Amino acid sequence: MSDPINSVVILGGGTAGWITAGTLAARFNREQEEPVRVTLVESPNVPTIGVGEGTWPTMRSTLKKMGVRETDFIRECNVGFKQGAKFARWTTGADDDFYYHPLVQPEGFHNHNLATHWLGGSTSESFSNAVCPQEALCEHNRAPKQIGTPEYAAVANYAYHLDAGKFAGFLQRHCTENLGVRHILADVTGIEESETGDIAALKTEAHGKVSGDLFVDCSGFGSRLLGGHYKVPFRSCKDVLFIDSALAVQVPYEREDSPIATHTISTAQSAGWVWDIGLQSRRGVGHVFSSAHTSDSAAYGELARYLKVSEGELDRLGVRKIPIVPGHREKFWHRNCVAIGLSAGFLEPLEASALVLVEISANMLAEQFPASRAAMDVVARRFNETFLYRWDRIIDFLKLHYVLTKRTDSRFWIDNCDPATIPDSLQELLTLWRYQPPWHDDFDRAVEVFPAASYQYVLYGMGFETQPAAHGVSRASLEQAGQLFQQKGKATQQMLAGLETHRNLINKICRHGLQQI
Repeated sequence: MSDPINSVVILGGGTAGWITAGTLAARFNREQEEPVRVTLVESPNVPTIGVGEGTWPTMRSTLKKMGVRETDFIRECNVGFKQGAKFARWTTGADDDFYYHPLVQPEGFHNHNLATHWLGGSTSESFSNAVCPQEALCEHNRAPKQIGTPEYAAVANYAYHLDAGKFAGFLQRHCTENLGVRHILADVTGIEESETGDIAALKTEAHGKVSGDLFVDCSGFGSRLLGGHYKVPFRSCKDVLFIDSALAVQVPYEREDSPIATHTISTAQSAGWVWDIGLQSRRGVGHVFSSAHTSDSAAYGELARYLKVSEGELDRLGVRKIPIVPGHREKFWHRNCVAIGLSAGFLEPLEASALVLVEISANMLAEQFPASRAAMDVVARRFNETFLYRWDRIIDFLKLHYVLTKRTDSRFWIDNCDPATIPDSLQELLTLWRYQPPWHDDFDRAVEVFPAASYQYVLYGMGFETQPAAHGVSRASLEQAGQLFQQKGKATQQMLAGLETHRNLINKICRHGLQQI
């Protein structure tokens, strides 16, 4: 009989390490009489990056499974609600150029494709405004739920904006105090291998050897275990996604009662874009750009102009420069080591794909956790196949935002539309979508990071043209679509009337808390 897996050692804290620790420990505690021991080792001398403040709605399920109270999370992590992303100046660069990628799917989306009817001229509204209420909620700064809505439940689907530094500390306390995760603060000085080539232990000066049966590499860009020890190659995608630099800054609100945006704002620049994320007490703002298309000083100037401050004022806010190497490891699980988070790879901040990859990686590891070493190689092969597919699809989806632009005012936008920089898989889909709108069967997996609805929001938000249905649309289908458009209109009016402003709800939650489920 093969040796059972009794202990997991996670190298690295930060958001990736603690989400992984909490996800594993919560499942083991919930389902096993004798839980697998989870230990997290992190250096007291290596600071976390502290950006990555946007999430996907999956975070609600992740935190709920860990036993986190949503009220505590909102209060302690400077949290705001996120209902999607607003993309400004991506299509033409004009001041009035924007579209939304909301988190609510189009009305009746599981059974009816409203894109066909919107394309047929059923309405003159923007696509997202026509098919779901969320663009209107964001434009009117409405919260996605009410104070009486139970924790993690929604009126309109939502994710979060959070303070990444506070979030890691919050998860650390929850995991160690409530889930039994062992936390070791120590610098790793070496790695001990077993005779089989598996990792046997991490060597530390302060705590000696930390042994384990399975090791999770959450050590950040350095990828200490998978990349450093096992030399698993890194696969760059810089030829597809050009962003390689970020300037990040924290910006105070003008007043204590200033509105909190209930969506991420992504504003295109000459050689990249600016993110703008609203938290309770500040905004997180950053300019990501391609160093091949602009200089640091020019990018700095664009960030200052976006914030409507002088470069001297921007200096006083304390801007951090963060290098980005877009790409991922050629595989993510090798022998008894699996990489999650930045150690597995990073693309760019667009669409908050980094944190959702951490969540689904940790969840798959927990759900398919190998009971023994003999089963581990099978699970590892499945894990690698799944995540190679997911990384490729995310690369396609991020590139989609750039290839649909009509901007020709800089080399950055022109170069992004060069067919040589567009993956074959994306080019094939774009050809298909010239004749029929995206739908569920266009993708290989039952669960996609970005489903067909997300592609529709970006495509038609940016003015992509799909030819009318070749064989027309039946009367029954037209009637059904008409009913769905009417339902969406009624839902929008009801939500605008029944939901309060984002800051008002956040203030109430901080004072009174949400209902427990």
